[in-house]
Amino acid sequence: MTILSTEERKMFILQSLLEKLDLPDHAQKKVKERYEDLSAWFSREASALRDYDLHIFPQGSFLLGTTIRPLHEHERYDLDFACKVREGVKKTSHTQQELKKMIGDELELYRKARHIEEELEEKHRCWRLSYQDEIKFHFDIIPAIPESEEKKMKILESIRLFEATGTAEEVAEQAAKTVMVITDDRHKGYKEICDDWKISNPEGYAEWFKRRMFQLQIMNETYTRAQIDEIPVYDQKTTLQQCIQLLKRHRDQMFADNEESKPISIIITTLAARAYKGETNITSALTTILDEMANHINDTTPRVPNPVHPSEDFTDRWGMEDCRHLQLEQNFKNWLMDAQNSFRAILEQRNVEILLEQASARFSVQLNESDLRDKLQLKNVSDRSLPKLEVITEAPSPWGNN
Repeated sequence: MTILSTEERKMFILQSLLEKLDLPDHAQKKVKERYEDLSAWFSREASALRDYDLHIFPQGSFLLGTTIRPLHEHERYDLDFACKVREGVKKTSHTQQELKKMIGDELELYRKARHIEEELEEKHRCWRLSYQDEIKFHFDIIPAIPESEEKKMKILESIRLFEATGTAEEVAEQAAKTVMVITDDRHKGYKEICDDWKISNPEGYAEWFKRRMFQLQIMNETYTRAQIDEIPVYDQKTTLQQCIQLLKRHRDQMFADNEESKPISIIITTLAARAYKGETNITSALTTILDEMANHINDTTPRVPNPVHPSEDFTDRWGMEDCRHLQLEQNFKNWLMDAQNSFRAILEQRNVEILLEQASARFSVQLNESDLRDKLQLKNVSDRSLPKLEVITEAPSPWGNN
């Protein structure tokens, strides 16, 4: 039997974890079917919105290709979509409330036509449509309209001026074109005609993220330019996407009993993308990301700026008075240090039983024992203690005593 090198062993362990995290093929197929059916519904001849030039598209982790399975089988898959109304609705003609109702009315008709038993649920920004198929999942659908051209130009200039983003000119220009504004019933002007709707740009962020995924690997001739243009982000698993999936799973397990206080995915994703240096080896990439993430948090606001809307701070809730009890910044520090220890522990483990326990306890993943024994040539040993880990007494730079 071929004996794996230390690096090959680590790669095998990480790939074994990843195989348990990706959405299964049947789930992806079902989501695609439902998504296409919903899009067709809005375009049907009887649709009240047929002439409004709707653009329905995935956003968030589903768009970025970083979606992971829920911790437990009974939990729902949570998928985000935008419904952008490109004609017939402007900030000067409709309120946020009116736009949201227009989309909600069509979704309610769809729910009844498809015999979906669970009621349509109104959230602050979106409508939640829940499916009870062989897999449970829901779509969070955010109503939106394009931002005005004047404000798009201002955002383009802000992206250009914000050097820390490292955003190439073509990405900045593309990002500015897709800026949209969304509904939010917490907004003071929600029921009134107003000009300052909340800005969002999931398509622009995806362009920035795609650049971070590919640009250094292209230099290493790992991917070709044609593949960037032809392969949708959510269909292609790159090293960066896989690292983020692993980090999110560790986060979910660590905060399984404290959901409200966990580090949010957009912060993890943005910091990981900034820290990533184009490694094609997932072990090296993960090590770099964990070592460098904290260095990309600014000392002053915006602490973690949105790369395609630099005035937006993804950590805004860290300093909010009504969020102080959640200790969000401290929880991020705690998570990062625990992730550093957890990945080092599982990659250095030589006891098969402890490795299985660590995969379950730290990642909620049940690995195949026989595969581990055969591939890694691991054995049971009398010493069942975890490998000795470095004790971190101070937070990584640049936290200091902030």
